[in-house]
Amino acid sequence: MAGHSKWANIQHRKGRQDEKRQKIWTRVVREIMVAARTGGGDSSANPRLRLAIEKAKASNMPIDTVKRNIDKATGNLEGVHYEEIRYEGYGIGGAAIIVDTMTDNKLRTVAEVRHAFSKYGGNMGTEGSVAFQFKHCGQMIFAPGTDEDKLMEAALDAGCEDIITGDDGAIEVLTAYADLERVNHALEAAGFKAAIAEVTMRADNAIEMQGDDAAKMQKLLDVLEDLDDVQNVFHNAVL
Repeated sequence: MAGHSKWANIQHRKGRQDEKRQKIWTRVVREIMVAARTGGGDSSANPRLRLAIEKAKASNMPIDTVKRNIDKATGNLEGVHYEEIRYEGYGIGGAAIIVDTMTDNKLRTVAEVRHAFSKYGGNMGTEGSVAFQFKHCGQMIFAPGTDEDKLMEAALDAGCEDIITGDDGAIEVLTAYADLERVNHALEAAGFKAAIAEVTMRADNAIEMQGDDAAKMQKLLDVLEDLDDVQNVFHNAVL
């Protein structure tokens, strides 16, 4: 099936992450703490915590740091209490944006997110204003040049929900969010390593942007992603 290419967006995001390793660690620590607090500190019984630990390993976080923050979240050590809050809004040309945060100060976070929207051409929305345009799912993206037929066969055998080939050859495999870990491990066992494997909010419909609009939208997204309390930014813009 045809689909918009996300490869350029992925490369942009990975490049920014490589430049800001410490910020990535901060986000991973918060995800570990919230996952452990809500689902327990036993990773074998907590899929969200397992995914967070995998992110920590991918970012070369020391295992002692991982364990210490699990202990904080489960009450074995004193730690900060983080709360998950989602904000929704509109970017350039009415593009839909979801901003997921983890914060210990809601007033600070909402002020920073609202300021970013208003300063860079967006508008803060109300709860539910754009979330209906997204699907909560597992997403794996494979680089252009991946053998499409073999990947499709392996993904279908593993129980994926959909396979979408981008305009530039990147391949997107979608699963139910609870099945991401299982399907990803099955594909790795079959010899396919995803560039991105994560639980995401995937837009149902895309808005293509070019020129000034694309540049303005990218700036808004970058500013939102740079906020200290922001964990993830999802949107339906193709830049």
